[in-house]
This record gives sequence, C-alpha cells and structure tokens, in this order.
Amino acid sequence: MGRQERHRKVHRPLRRAGLEVVPDPDAVAESAIPFVIGYGPEEFGGGFSHAYDTPRLIERLNEDWYELAVSTGLFDHRREFLVYLPQGTRTHREAIHRVNHGGGAPWVWTRVRLLERWDVMGRGAQSAFLGVYAGHPGFGMLALDGSVYISASTGETGIDVYAVRDPARSDNVRRYLEYLVRTDRFYERELRARIADWLRRRSGQDVPPQETIR
Repeated sequence: MGRQERHRKVHRPLRRAGLEVVPDPDAVAESAIPFVIGYGPEEFGGGFSHAYDTPRLIERLNEDWYELAVSTGLFDHRREFLVYLPQGTRTHREAIHRVNHGGGAPWVWTRVRLLERWDVMGRGAQSAFLGVYAGHPGFGMLALDGSVYISASTGETGIDVYAVRDPARSDNVRRYLEYLVRTDRFYERELRARIADWLRRRSGQDVPPQETIR
C-alpha cells in the first residue's frame, strides 16, 4: 500500500468530511479493544434514531451525533478519537462491495481529529468509509481511552446511533469476542487473531493463540 495512494483514496475524502487522520504510528494504544460487538441495550449510554423521511436529515444527524459525542466523552481535549477504517487502500466502489459482500483488507482503528468544519453524516458517509452514501451512515468510533463506543447503522426505515459505555469491560462484548475467535465465518483471520491477542493480554483467558487461527 503506497502512502500517497492511501492519502488520496482514504485520507483526502475523510478530510473533506472534516476528519484529519493523525499519522503518529503510536496514535492508537495497544490496549484498545480491537472490535466492538455483542453489547446489549442495558449498556447504552445514549443514542438516537431518525427515519429516512426526517426533514433536514443530514443536518439533524450531524447535530445529534455531535451532541452525543460531546455528552459521552468521545473526544479528548484536541477533539481526537478513533474511527474504524480499512487497513489497506480502498476506493469507494471497493468499500461498498465490502459492506454488501464482506471480504477485503481488514479494518483497524485509526486516530482522527475533528476539524472546525465537518460533515460526518453527509460527506463522511458518502466517502464509503463512514457509511454507504450521504445520509446513510455506518461506522464505529471509540474514545482514545476506550470509555465510550459510538455505532451508527442504517436499517430499512431509518438510522440508529448508539453510545456504549466501557465496551472493553462488558461481559456481553467479551463473550461475543471469545465466540468470534473460535469461528471462521464472516470475520477475517487477521481480525480474529488480534481479538485473541487482546483477550489474552487483558484477562489471561485460554483462547486460541494467533498461530492456530485459520
């Protein structure tokens, strides 16, 4: 993956949406939970839903996302946080294909900074890294200290955005991650290996070592 190509295909579209990628190689803590899934409603720390026919949909989505992010502590003092992005270079078409069919390069946490002018739910979603197209977001965001995870998804009738408190401490999330390590369906081998390593470092549980994951 060429640095210039990744900048053109990934970083530049995100910057147009108001998210500047932080290039520091140590920008993401090794202790960050590698994937968040399996949480229940009892772990929600806020959220909102909007139907597709909501007036000023993108504007409302942006306003409510920002309010949720601020109230739950997604941003640090520099307005930085983590976004789940593809590890390799990907075009819009390739990203959409992955959303619909799976496969492709694994996704990882990437540190970004929210700029003064931003449009996460419009241009961000349109980039295919934060959704399918404008007004149809789909993303995962994590506070640098792991204290909150914010997920956006599109359904048949509208958009749902939820904040999950301390996902790394959730028993529901941990059990689901342990299940993912032991299954070869739907998720990339590299991601399952990272999950296994994280589980081992965090709790010393008997999970399959990286070299046994197929």
